[in-house]
Amino acid sequence: MLSVEKLEVTYPGGIKALRPTTLTFRKGEFVVLLGPSGAGKSTLLRCLNGLVPATNGRVSVPELGDIAASRTVLRRHRAATGMVFQQHHLIGRLSALANVLMGRLGHQNALRSLWPPSRSDQHLGLEALERVDLLDRAVTRVDLLSGGQQQRVGIARAVAQRPRLILADEPVASLDPAAATRVLDLLRSICRADGISAVVSLHQVDLARQFADRVIGVRGGEVVFDGAPARLSDCDLERIYGARPAEALNDALEAPRARRGAIYAVQTA
Repeated sequence: MLSVEKLEVTYPGGIKALRPTTLTFRKGEFVVLLGPSGAGKSTLLRCLNGLVPATNGRVSVPELGDIAASRTVLRRHRAATGMVFQQHHLIGRLSALANVLMGRLGHQNALRSLWPPSRSDQHLGLEALERVDLLDRAVTRVDLLSGGQQQRVGIARAVAQRPRLILADEPVASLDPAAATRVLDLLRSICRADGISAVVSLHQVDLARQFADRVIGVRGGEVVFDGAPARLSDCDLERIYGARPAEALNDALEAPRARRGAIYAVQTA
């Protein structure tokens, strides 16, 4: 489905965000990237869609080869790759359906995108909203929805692309436990039904164990664990988080809380 070969990312100042990494992601697999903040999870995830350029190495897909080979190849890869972001990246003043239809833009040329969505695209958008249980909110402004509902709109937007791959960067970090579980359950169910591969970055060990087919533990820009969640031992968690299991769990729970607090402080400043 997708392979990473000796991938490295070094930021200005010599900061190594990702050390030489080689991985293969299989079709229909639900993979969780697990690790603390700053481990390199987001960098790896964004490399898979060309949002962060590799310093060395390459990302390849069977149909296209190296995704960085040309702008045309990268555009085709992105059209087949849905993205789900932590902060949703939705347009608040637009309806849920209008936001979902943004997922169809990668399949249109520049001229066609200036016209109203086609009937077939509108049907795809409504179908995607129905799959995340939000059909009744299709014409509701997104900024009137809850955080969990907004993230489900984000998933519907990705699904409307008809992707082969979905990349989700900390999709539940700002959600309460019940909403987080529902969002991940919906995402995994859709991916399994459609044969979509998914790579999801998370802090939460319990969610990784509950939903992942495969866990890739990342620390300091390196892969330190790669296997089934049932194989994830206390020693593995200590390698990933640099702490005993109980401390790792507390860190995983505290990171999203701290992030929500920072977001609230900015919004109320």
